[in-house]
Amino acid sequence: MKTGIHPTYYKESVITCGCGATITVGSVKNEINIDVCANCHPFYTGKKKRIDSTGRVDRFEKLAKKTEGLRENTRSKREKLLEKSKKKTEKIDASLETSK
Repeated sequence: MKTGIHPTYYKESVITCGCGATITVGSVKNEINIDVCANCHPFYTGKKKRIDSTGRVDRFEKLAKKTEGLRENTRSKREKLLEKSKKKTEKIDASLETSK
């Protein structure tokens, strides 16, 4: 191996999470800071935690609440098509009866 081209390897570098957990591993960096680890990640803990720095989740929830009432009053596309086809068949039946 060439000398002088490889980074310094630290056998006991410390990884510090945002939740306060620390892990000691070997790395080329002496200290590493991370936001989420296995101790605080929602997938591993089963707790629902949202990391939202720009407020997008709040805006989405507000919009969802706003449109929730509107969805109950509207008919589905299938219902609209069924009603339209019923009107059409009634119209055709009425025209057939008058032509007899």
